[in-house]
Amino acid sequence: MVARQSAWESAQIQLAEAVKHLGLDDGTHQLLATPRREMTVSIPLRRDDGHVEVLRGYRVQHNLSRGPAKGGIRYHPSTDIDEVRALAMWMTWKCALIGIPYGGAKGGVTIDPRLYSRNELERVTRRYASEIGPIVGPEKDIPAPDVGTDDQTMAWFMDTYSVNKGYTVTGVVTGKPVSVGGSQGRGGATSRGVMYSAFAALREARVDPREVSVAVQGFGKVGGLAAQYLHDAGCKVVAVSDVKGGAYNSMGLNPAAMLRAIRGAGMESVAGYPGTDPITNEELIELDVDILVPAALEGVIHDGNADAVKARFIVEGANGPTTPDADAILEARGAVVVPDILANSGGVAVSYFEWVQDLQAYWWTEDEVNDRLRAIMDKAYDEVSTLAREQGVSLRTAAQMIGVGRVAEAHRTRGLYP
Repeated sequence: MVARQSAWESAQIQLAEAVKHLGLDDGTHQLLATPRREMTVSIPLRRDDGHVEVLRGYRVQHNLSRGPAKGGIRYHPSTDIDEVRALAMWMTWKCALIGIPYGGAKGGVTIDPRLYSRNELERVTRRYASEIGPIVGPEKDIPAPDVGTDDQTMAWFMDTYSVNKGYTVTGVVTGKPVSVGGSQGRGGATSRGVMYSAFAALREARVDPREVSVAVQGFGKVGGLAAQYLHDAGCKVVAVSDVKGGAYNSMGLNPAAMLRAIRGAGMESVAGYPGTDPITNEELIELDVDILVPAALEGVIHDGNADAVKARFIVEGANGPTTPDADAILEARGAVVVPDILANSGGVAVSYFEWVQDLQAYWWTEDEVNDRLRAIMDKAYDEVSTLAREQGVSLRTAAQMIGVGRVAEAHRTRGLYP
């Protein structure tokens, strides 16, 4: 059995493709391929029963040429340094692509948060924040939530950093609760950006959103709200799934009701939701739908299943859900892949808005935030689509070319020290 491409391998392959099209020299390629700074930390945790275990945490700052680093923190059992490196690299291109003044970073702890109490997760977060504290800050590196973390995690992180500084520093993280400096509209920003990107692709193809069917893999922070927003805008969402399985109804689902059941009524999974048929994550990816939104983890569409993907549009809510091998298969079939660094960039866009608001101590309304987000997403999609047509390349390659090209230009402009 051939091993599938890892996230880090996929990121390097995508970079090499952009470098080739841009005609960059080997030295610039090496600069762009090499993370600027990496930190690995141990996180001793006293469990609620008194025994101590040691977890492993990471923070990678891939590039700082265009501004301070920016990127989420994930808590997941499969998190390792290579995964974090790949996610940090993708963040670099994402920030450059949508034109915000950040470099890329990412962090994570190798932990399954479902197996730990709230008090234990708070202790993990505070220790992790203390360990990486020397390399983060509003002018250095600004973390945010990711898989397995949320606004409460960010509040703990911000408080820990502030206590160590001796004063409140709201701008050290984004994705915080509004009560401690968070932004209106941040919670659903990534999901809203997925919807805007999907509609931009449909508009270009002259397809009415009210006539499309949708399947969403990953009914979490991104996928759950993306399903709801697409449903509310008139799309027929026929399938959703989470780590425990999925739910399918050819007549359509009500994602808002499903979210209420999970968050309010105590359902642990969409699997078994009343009025639906069970479906696996693998089966969902192969459904005959118009739009597929992979919104879970990396590498779920690969050379082993890409031939079976029937969706005309794949809108990547997750980071790196499609491997380069799968990209080639999908492109040959004529599928439109709206790449992650474009489709899911709504979160970092509104994180930027939150950071700006924190620095100014002046906050915008949710409508103002959403209007600014829509403008950024539409502009980025138009730039990517135009370059893809001009160069005869995929949307992913065009997006990578824009992001990588802007970072390379920043390198050239700043020069090499010493």
